[in-house]
Amino acid sequence: MSSVKKPEWTPPEAGAEFASHVMSGVDDSHDGMSSTPVVALSASHRRRQLSLGDYVSGVFAGDRTILSRAITLAESNSPAHFELSQQVIKEALPKTGAAVRVGITGVPGAGKSTFIEALGCRLCERGKKVAVLAVDPSSSVSKGSILGDKTRMENLAKQKNAFIRPSPSGGTLGGLTRKSRETMLLCEAAGYDVILVETVGVGQSETTVRSMVDFFLLVVITGAGDDLQGMKKGVMELADAILVNKADGNNELKAETTKVEYDRMLHYLRQATEGWTTRAYTCSSVTGKGVDEIWDTIEQFMGVVKGSGVFGERRKQQVLSWVYTMVEDQLRQKFYRHPCVARIKERVERQVVSGELSATGAATELLRAYGLDVSD
Repeated sequence: MSSVKKPEWTPPEAGAEFASHVMSGVDDSHDGMSSTPVVALSASHRRRQLSLGDYVSGVFAGDRTILSRAITLAESNSPAHFELSQQVIKEALPKTGAAVRVGITGVPGAGKSTFIEALGCRLCERGKKVAVLAVDPSSSVSKGSILGDKTRMENLAKQKNAFIRPSPSGGTLGGLTRKSRETMLLCEAAGYDVILVETVGVGQSETTVRSMVDFFLLVVITGAGDDLQGMKKGVMELADAILVNKADGNNELKAETTKVEYDRMLHYLRQATEGWTTRAYTCSSVTGKGVDEIWDTIEQFMGVVKGSGVFGERRKQQVLSWVYTMVEDQLRQKFYRHPCVARIKERVERQVVSGELSATGAATELLRAYGLDVSD
C-alpha cells in the first residue's frame, strides 16, 4: 500500500507527474505489535516495467513521468536499454522536428538560469510548452550531474507546461551529444514546442550546443571591455544574438553602453547564420524588461531562416553531423575496450614518454592491435 504525496508548490490542476509515492509504514493499529512480517517489495513491484508501447503512448500523451523514464532509458549505458531506447526514438521520430530549438550560453555569473526561468515562464504564459535541457560535457570529469537547475528554476518548475531535465552525468562528449539530442527528440514528441538548451560546461560545450539548435544566444553582463577580452572570438561568431543581462537599477545605463560595444564588435565578425545579422540586446531577468523582445527576435529569426531555406539545410547538416559523431564515439569506445589494445596500452605509453617510440609508431602499433591494417 502506498500513499501519494505532492510538494506544496504543486499546481492545483497537476496530475501524478509531481507526485512522490511513499510506502506506508508498519500498521500501528495493534500497538506496533503486528504479527505479519514486513517484507520489502522488489523493485519490479515498486516500479512496473514499461513496454515499448507504454513508452511511446506515454510520451505521445505528454505524461511527464513516462517521458522522464524514457529519457533515463536513453541515457543508460546498458546495451539492453540502448536497444529499447532506440526503438522508442524510432517510433517518436515522426512527431519530432517542429519545436524551436534555442541554445543559451554565457560567461559565469551572467545569469543564464535566471534568464531561462524568466523566458520559460513568459512562454508558458503565452501557452507554449517549454522543455529546459542542460548540456555539460565537463561533467565527465567529476561524474556529477547538474541538479541545481531544478532548484534554481523553482518558479518555472511550478509551471504545468514546463519540463526541466538536468544533464546526464559522466560519459564522453559524443555520448553526451547523443543523450542530449535524444532527450530533445523525446521532448518534442511529447509536445514541447520550445526547447531551451543551456550550456553548463566550458570549452567544447558551446560548439556542441550550436550543433543541436536553431538559434544560439550568448548571455553576457556589463563591463564590455573585460568581457570582450575574456570572450573568445569563436564563441561570439556562433551567436545569433548577444544578450546583456542584468540591465536594471543602477546597472541599466552600463548595460546600454555594453550593448553598443558588442554591436560595434559584431560589425567586424562573420555572421553565424546566413541572411541574419547578429545584434546585441539588453534584458533584466528580474524585472522582465526585454524578455519579450528576445523571444520576438527569435521568432523573427525563425521566419527569416525558414523563408530562405537556411533552416532546412541547417537541420539536415545537424542530423548528418550527429550520425558521424555517434560513429566516432562508438569506434572510440570499442577501440579502447578491445582486449589486445588494453594489453599493450601501458607499455606503448611508457615507450612514447621515454622516447623509445614515436607518436606515429605508437598509434600504428595500437591500431594494428585493434586489427586495422594501416599500411595503406
